[in-house]
Amino acid sequence: MKLLFATGPSLNTRLLVAVLVSITLLVIDYRGAKLNSLRSLLAFAVYPLQNLASLPADTIHRLSSTVISYVELQKENQRLKEIQLINDGKLLKLAALEKENIRLRLLLENSFQLGEQVLVAELLSVKLEPYEHTVVVNKGTRFGVHPKQPVLDANGIVGQVIRALPNTSEVMLITDPNHAIPVEVNRNGLRTIAFGTGQPNRLHLPFLANNADIVPGDLLVTSGLGGGFPAGYPVAVVDKFEARPDKSFANIYATPKAQLDSSREFLIVWSDTTPVVLGEHDQAKPSTGSESSHAAP
Repeated sequence: MKLLFATGPSLNTRLLVAVLVSITLLVIDYRGAKLNSLRSLLAFAVYPLQNLASLPADTIHRLSSTVISYVELQKENQRLKEIQLINDGKLLKLAALEKENIRLRLLLENSFQLGEQVLVAELLSVKLEPYEHTVVVNKGTRFGVHPKQPVLDANGIVGQVIRALPNTSEVMLITDPNHAIPVEVNRNGLRTIAFGTGQPNRLHLPFLANNADIVPGDLLVTSGLGGGFPAGYPVAVVDKFEARPDKSFANIYATPKAQLDSSREFLIVWSDTTPVVLGEHDQAKPSTGSESSHAAP
């Protein structure tokens, strides 16, 4: 194509000159390092143009990576929250098992110290009738349990079996208004009877004179009279002594040593060492204190 009003060398001449210059530069660059400084200068001048040309692609790539990372972080955060919730639930169960293990160890240690035939029973239910303090445990006549047996926890007297069925037994707590237990002051041997009041963690000692040698803080233990409870078991601690000059007896109250409102495991005690005869289908038998001391909860 012939250009109108063209001046200077033709296009073919220009192309030929450019090719020759390019070949010359390639040969010079191949044979030596004379063009390194020129290449560095040109690279420095062209660098902003290269960044500007790659800016759209880099921006799209970064935005895409940011969105993907955010979505992945959300998923990972949700997964970690679920794992944390599961682990928190397991920790709660482990805490409950740890407390139960401690309670069972205390019971076993206590049974070893008692030196009498005992059986560990677990709480099944609590009677909710007003002024009636009874609970149901998971051991009955199949395990040799019978009415009038003493029941303890790791701290002291809980109550007495009042009804025994094949698989369960009903226990009357010492705070029941129909319950009475012979006790004595551990400090001086003063004997009396402690009655349930129908109130949680409250016993009443109505038959002591105003000048009786008993003070708040005295420990009350079973006296062994009447044959219902063996002697020496902790029952309660005196917390109130109120002399009544106008009456024959003082007003005395005590707090049970047993954790009546929180214990879940109990010891059913045989007051003699005669082995208990169980049925042929029984799955367990009461253990002596020495046997219990070697058991792991």
